[in-house]
Amino acid sequence: MKKLILLLLGGGLFAAQTNAQMLINGAGATFPYPIYSKWFDEYAKVDPSVRFNYQSIGSGGGQKQIIARTVDFGASDGPMSDDNLAKAPGKILHVPTVAGAVVITYNLPDNPKLKLDSDTLVNIYLGNITKWNDPKIAALNPDVKLPAVDIIVVHRSDGSGTSFIFTDYLSSVNRAWADTVGKGTSVKWPAGIGVGAKGNEGVAGQVKQLPGAIGYVELIYANQNKLPFADLKNAAGNFIAPSIESVTAALATAKIPDDFRFSMVNAPGEQAYPISGATWLLVYQHQKDAAKGKKMVEFLNWALIKGETVAPSLDYAPLPENVQQRVRDLIGTIKY
Repeated sequence: MKKLILLLLGGGLFAAQTNAQMLINGAGATFPYPIYSKWFDEYAKVDPSVRFNYQSIGSGGGQKQIIARTVDFGASDGPMSDDNLAKAPGKILHVPTVAGAVVITYNLPDNPKLKLDSDTLVNIYLGNITKWNDPKIAALNPDVKLPAVDIIVVHRSDGSGTSFIFTDYLSSVNRAWADTVGKGTSVKWPAGIGVGAKGNEGVAGQVKQLPGAIGYVELIYANQNKLPFADLKNAAGNFIAPSIESVTAALATAKIPDDFRFSMVNAPGEQAYPISGATWLLVYQHQKDAAKGKKMVEFLNWALIKGETVAPSLDYAPLPENVQQRVRDLIGTIKY
C-alpha cells in the first residue's frame, strides 16, 4: 500500500511537471524544417521548461498564421510583403536564421550530373522545352547521353518560400518570366505545366517516383532522398554546385537592410550559387504573453550563438558574424 501511494505521488509529480512545461507554437516553411527540428530538440536539453511545437506547412501558411496570431511565431523563406505586414495587429520582425540552396533535381537513367543555365531552366518551366534531349540541354551537357523522354515539371502546390526563392531567381534572370509568372510564395504556373506537390518533401517524393521529372527543393531534401542535382551557371558565368561554401559566397554579397528583408538570388561572385536564399523566423516585436516572449528571446539568442554551429552538418550556411551581431541587436528590441 505504501509503495502504491508513493507511486501515485510520483506519477502526480511527473504530471505536474509535464503540465508546467510551456508550449510555444510555430508554423511555416519546410525549407528550414530539418534544422529547426534539430534546434528544438537540442534546446529542450538547455531549457526543459519549454517545448517548441513546429508545424511544417509552407511559408505562405506561416505568414497567414502569424498575422492571425494563431501561433507564437511564423517561419518563411520569402520576406513578407508590405501589404501582408500591414494586415498584422502589430509590428512583425524578420529574424534571419540560416541560408540554403534551392537545387534543381531530376530523375533520369543512371542519374547523370547535369549542367543547366538560367535560359534553359526558364524555358523548361515555361513549357517551351519539353524533352530531355532538347538541343539546349544537350549543348550544355555534350558528354551526357540524354534520353528522348518527356520532361515532367514538378512544382509546389502550397504557399512556399522555396517557390519564392526559385521564382525570385527566374524573375531576376528573365524578363519574360518576370512579366508573366513573376515571383511569390504562390504563383500562377504556365497553363498545363507540371505536377504540384506539397512541401519540399512532396516535391522530392514526386521527382523520385516519376521518371523524367524535374523539380526544385532545398539541398538537404535532395541529399536525404539520394537525388542528383544540377550545377547552375551563375552571374559570373561559372557552373557552380550547390554547397555550404557556394551559398556562403552568395550570402557574403547580400545587401541586408535594417528590416532584414533581402534577396540573395543571382548573386555576383565567382563561386556564388545562384539560387540561394535566407530563411526567417517571424515574431511580434511586442509580445502579448510576457512569459512566452521571454522564452522566445532566450531561444533566439541561443540559436544565434549555439544553433548556428550545427547548420553546416545539415547543409545550411550559418549567418556571418557581422550579420549575427546585427540580428542580436534586432532580438534585443523585442518587448515582453
